[in-house]
Amino acid sequence: MSTVDTAGLLAAYDARMRMPSGAAPPGLVYERDGPLLRIVGGPVGRIRAPRDVGVTGAALDRLIIRQRDYFRDRGEGVEWKLRSHDLPADLPGRLTAAGAVAAGPSAVLLGYADEVATVPVLPDGVTLRRVTGDDDLRRVADHQTRVWGFDCSWVAADLSARIASAPGQVTVLVAEVDGHLVCTAWSVYEPGTEFVALLGGTTVPRWRGRGLYRALLAARAREAADRGFPLLHVDASPDSAPILRRCGFHEITTSTHYEWAVH
Repeated sequence: MSTVDTAGLLAAYDARMRMPSGAAPPGLVYERDGPLLRIVGGPVGRIRAPRDVGVTGAALDRLIIRQRDYFRDRGEGVEWKLRSHDLPADLPGRLTAAGAVAAGPSAVLLGYADEVATVPVLPDGVTLRRVTGDDDLRRVADHQTRVWGFDCSWVAADLSARIASAPGQVTVLVAEVDGHLVCTAWSVYEPGTEFVALLGGTTVPRWRGRGLYRALLAARAREAADRGFPLLHVDASPDSAPILRRCGFHEITTSTHYEWAVH
């Protein structure tokens, strides 16, 4: 068995996947504050940062508080995405001291598209198709809301805007049984990079364990490989991480969202 260069994968991830590449998607605005990038206009604000923000002590506290207060003044929540190898090492404690609450960590997994790509195997009666129309995208958002139990209606507008502005950068797949969605997922092709982000993989509870998540994963990997994007990225939940590892993904770090809710 060949040895996987996880250090090289992590370096590529740090160089390419921390800060959004290209122009902001429709409806969003990118704003710089020193080393940070604020993503404004989504369902919540988002903060993205390099591995080392290059600020320490009181200056770091002021930087953190500015982000919190910026979105608080807009009446919006905000999340700061932090990886376990980020610097400075006391950043998690400083975020917490500023009132942020850490969500559960996700495993950051990378896979080679040509190794993950296989022919999708679907249970009898299940069909797989790509969707682009607004009606289907609303069904995808409704499906996500039903499964996760919180409002995912914003997904429809986000995907619709991405497809309208850059159709080659997003692929949305659905698995259906008798017209009912049982699994949904999408891919985002990161412009100017070798990465495809795999997002949204969600299966209704009674259809889990029957290969649907794996089938949509295989289909998206095949498309990525065919299009010359060699690397796949997933921030994986504890439920999906074991499946991804069995499919050949490699954990390079973990990510945690530090969140300020709307007050």
